[in-house]
Amino acid sequence: MTTRRRFLTILAGAAVLPTLTNAAARWQGIALGAKAQIILDHPDADALIASAVAEISRLERLFSLHQDSQLTRLNAAGSLANPAPEMLELLSVCGAVNARTGGAFDPTIQPLWALYAESFAAGTAPSAAQVSARNIGWEHLRFSPAEIGFAQPDMALTLNGIAQGYIADKVAALFRAKGVENVLIDTGEIMALGLAPNGAAWPVTLGHSGGEITPLSNAAIATSAPLGTSFDTAASVGHILDPRSGQPGGQWAQVSVTASTAALADGLSTAFCLMSAAEIKAAGEGGVYGVVTTDMA
Repeated sequence: MTTRRRFLTILAGAAVLPTLTNAAARWQGIALGAKAQIILDHPDADALIASAVAEISRLERLFSLHQDSQLTRLNAAGSLANPAPEMLELLSVCGAVNARTGGAFDPTIQPLWALYAESFAAGTAPSAAQVSARNIGWEHLRFSPAEIGFAQPDMALTLNGIAQGYIADKVAALFRAKGVENVLIDTGEIMALGLAPNGAAWPVTLGHSGGEITPLSNAAIATSAPLGTSFDTAASVGHILDPRSGQPGGQWAQVSVTASTAALADGLSTAFCLMSAAEIKAAGEGGVYGVVTTDMA
């Protein structure tokens, strides 16, 4: 079955860092199924990176769709008592991005995504009746420090369109709390603090920019592509579904967003794939540094 994890791993390669041979330490691993890395030039780099990796693992146990996590328990039971503060914080960010994008970003899309994945794995597209029968809608999610729950039956949540960025932000906060000023965190989406070991902004190359390097300092970048992975063997039905129509969407071949936080960049890059240039401009005002779009071929 096609999975969103495969897509995120592919997208992690859309923003590739050149080798920085003078970096004191580089960790490489996996975060929520995507290739991840941390580059840090610091006397205590090994201990600091170990703390960061532990933080990534802790947050995965909240947000993963595939291991036992608070998210999988919520989806299985329809409610979750005493959610972690980070879960509530991320849901608050989701709500803000949902409102900002007019509903184009909606983590309750998970039942519809599962329907498409299961249908195409069986060799056929889902019917209109099957699509319309799925209960989705951010307005049906309730959350408070006491409980998270769904107001409709058979709902489920995915945070894969924003959790990688959020994890990058939390790891950045951990480094800041320890006095680190210069570090690059790549959890599938990238957060860059300060400067690279060579004293310049961190160089990031976007896959759709012809190799052009984007300097990044105290900012984040995220990339999404509707056909980054697909449900069908012909690679024509992209994995980004429009929650407003229930159909596969994508006005752009690829979208990259730079923003003040990786969570914001992550959520907006997903939603912007479904939005017009005018809608993107309106949603991007106030906190978004830049958007790079590539037209469909």
